[in-house]
Amino acid sequence: MSTTSGAPPAISAPNPPGGAPPRAPVRARVGRLARRYNFDKKVTPYLLVSPYFLLFGVFGLFPIVFNGIVAFRRWHIYYPEQDGWYGFKNFARLFTDSDFGNALVNTFGIFILATVPQLFLALVLANLLNRKLRAQTWWRVTVLIPYVTPVVASSLIFLVIFGKDRGLANWVIGSFGVDLNPNSDAGGIDWRAGYPSWPDWARKLAPWTAIATMVNWKWIGYNALLYLAAMQSIPKDIYEAAAVDGAGPWRQLWQVTVPMIRPVVIFTVVISSIFGLQLFTEAQLFDQNPQSASGGAGHEWQTVAQLIYKVGWRDLDLGYAAAMSWALFLIIVLVAIVNALITNRLGGGRK
Repeated sequence: MSTTSGAPPAISAPNPPGGAPPRAPVRARVGRLARRYNFDKKVTPYLLVSPYFLLFGVFGLFPIVFNGIVAFRRWHIYYPEQDGWYGFKNFARLFTDSDFGNALVNTFGIFILATVPQLFLALVLANLLNRKLRAQTWWRVTVLIPYVTPVVASSLIFLVIFGKDRGLANWVIGSFGVDLNPNSDAGGIDWRAGYPSWPDWARKLAPWTAIATMVNWKWIGYNALLYLAAMQSIPKDIYEAAAVDGAGPWRQLWQVTVPMIRPVVIFTVVISSIFGLQLFTEAQLFDQNPQSASGGAGHEWQTVAQLIYKVGWRDLDLGYAAAMSWALFLIIVLVAIVNALITNRLGGGRK
């Protein structure tokens, strides 16, 4: 029997003695194989990813929903007899709470001092690492060391750097001949609170700068490696053409590199906005009494996350703390969207 060229010969089941071919069992087997194939194709992928969604539902989605319910209740551990439905009163209280307003100002102040220099320096550092350097791999790995360093360890180091009397920061500033505090004999800059003779904005600016420095030190290298990975995908011919047109390295960075890696820039801006407005650990450890979560004697650097912790777990006013957390969530979403749109526009996105 001849077969078509290139096609395997058909295999038929042996006929039983004195009977017809067993077509029914073959069809049943083919049907089982088809059902198994359809199951593997349509159901198995969902089974493989289901553990993540189960864990997220238990440890992520349920706390979010439950926290939203608590935000509409008066739930104070000290006064259980007053528990009950509270409506939007917890949210209305935010507009008249001076502590929340102060924490919001502190959060945005530290966020601006940390995020803007952080992303700018990361972009410049990535541009330098993208060049041909000796021990290139070593330099690229080194910039990631601050990111993998535990926050507690790095915070302890920065507490020494920003010490009032023998801190390295005051020594460096004083070495340039700057009179750190002409109106007091108390020594160098008190990075935790400034001095009473300073205006309020200056008293806040000192701890803001110290905490922002801690944040920048940790995240600049991480963002630089993200930018570097994106820069590696840019064809070298584009830079050669830009050099022929007379564009120098600085102009190539802003007019060639940044537009080409715009998606990564938007990603880092959004992520920095999310983490920056949730700042807690660095600000908490910068305090001499971290458990108080007060952000200094005059709340000079108390962030919204610290205030939520204080209200929820020290004052035990869980309903109001839940309302604060939802307000912070909405603020983060709004700021992230605005920053992404601005970055896309500045990076050459469509108008």
